[in-house]
Amino acid sequence: MKPDKRNDSTPTRRDVIAGLTLGLGAAAVAGAGTRAQAAEEIARTMESIHQEVQFKASPNRLYAALTDAKEFQKVVLLSGAVKKGMVKAPPPAQISTVVGGEFAIFGGYISGRQIELVPNVRIVQAWRTGMWDPGTYSIAKFVLAPQGPGTLLTFDHTGFPTGEAEHLAEGWKSNYWEPLEKLLS
Repeated sequence: MKPDKRNDSTPTRRDVIAGLTLGLGAAAVAGAGTRAQAAEEIARTMESIHQEVQFKASPNRLYAALTDAKEFQKVVLLSGAVKKGMVKAPPPAQISTVVGGEFAIFGGYISGRQIELVPNVRIVQAWRTGMWDPGTYSIAKFVLAPQGPGTLLTFDHTGFPTGEAEHLAEGWKSNYWEPLEKLLS
């Protein structure tokens, strides 16, 4: 094995790749403090939610319930938020069916934009609650896959404020999955 002839100031391949990924030139990578500065700019903690729910309805029916405003309003009315009085007589759901379009549900408490819509297959949303700081959005991804006579919904929620995971996970169950199950049964 040949000894490593690099001196300490020579950037490694990993340093160069990291620098390019961060938009830095190779010369900047060799500069003092670059690695430390990059490390300070990267958050290493993140909460996420992953849930899988089986529905007796077809992907087509489930997709419609999640993207059609009139159908989703039925979900809202069956939700735990309405049953517990947290949301009273909410205005009708507004849900755009085009990429880039906005949605406002649960009386506007939940809002965002449609990022990706693949009919009967996938929905990706920039999603937020009214309690978060202005401009704070998370990513909610719904993937629908036929499974037997029904649909397996694989749901991933990422990028939300730290400390919100437990509350959000329960909210997805009581305000989305349980009322959807009642609506689609």
